[in-house]
Amino acid sequence: MRAIGVDIGGTSVRAAVVDEHGSILDTARTATPSGERSLEDAIVSVVHELTRRHRVGGVGLAIAGFISADRSRVMFAPHLAWRDTDIAERLGGRLGLPVLVEHDTNSAAVAEHRFGAASGSQVAVHIALGTGIGAALVIDGELFRGAHGVAPELGHLRLVPDGRPCPCGKSGCFERYCSGTALSATAVELLAEHPGTSTELRRHASDDARRLTGRQVAAAARDGDPIAQRALAELARWLGEGIALVADVYDPELVVIGGGVSESAPLFLDEAREHYARAQTGSGYRPLARIRTAQLGDDGGMVGAAVLAAESLGTQAAR
Repeated sequence: MRAIGVDIGGTSVRAAVVDEHGSILDTARTATPSGERSLEDAIVSVVHELTRRHRVGGVGLAIAGFISADRSRVMFAPHLAWRDTDIAERLGGRLGLPVLVEHDTNSAAVAEHRFGAASGSQVAVHIALGTGIGAALVIDGELFRGAHGVAPELGHLRLVPDGRPCPCGKSGCFERYCSGTALSATAVELLAEHPGTSTELRRHASDDARRLTGRQVAAAARDGDPIAQRALAELARWLGEGIALVADVYDPELVVIGGGVSESAPLFLDEAREHYARAQTGSGYRPLARIRTAQLGDDGGMVGAAVLAAESLGTQAAR
């Protein structure tokens, strides 16, 4: 049964009609508004645009936030207006279709397991490096959600004691060192530590260093900028340390690196593998997890959300 997957990001709402093979048949998108009602209007708009052209059985929403165990409520989403909201019922009533809600990284992990980098794996950890870090764990094809539906929150593991403060209230969190935001923060710190170094990156940061983006840092590193390359080396170091910590807990056979930062994986992933191999407990005496980049890119959240919605419909029909 075909379904629509909707990826609700901080800047855009993207929707796709997805078939049973994970192929995207049609898409629609709009900007992400700030208000609760206007956000729901935007979702209804893109779904209606697609249902005018396609017959579908349901809708899956991929959201960066804490989702209830029954996948109906958004308990908390840091970049969106919903707070403890039964969004499945509210949107389902407006759309006339069943709606399922899922964490965006869980959705992407399902898509990668069915159709991408994690196909055939038994235990796979998905780490999405974006503005922050999202994570998912797939065991024997099933998502591990924890007791309350929010596991695994790997982005807020304390990686660096007394490290950078995090908006979550802790310090030294994984995502403060390995996200796109972290990459730009590291570059700004390095520029301040080496004021006499004339680099392309310094020219980017000349007006306001706080506006420097991770993409700009990665682009400068590709062009040979020494400060940018050092920033990527720091990301590689802490990513390797973080993967080692995760591997000690879950012992995965595969780690999939996704999110926007993964587009620059050739600049840091080999080095991260080396750090991971050295940092894992029992290094040299136990297997290392394979580390691969996600194959579905930005479409993974939509594809996975649609697949999960379609499967939920199939389960309900079989009862």
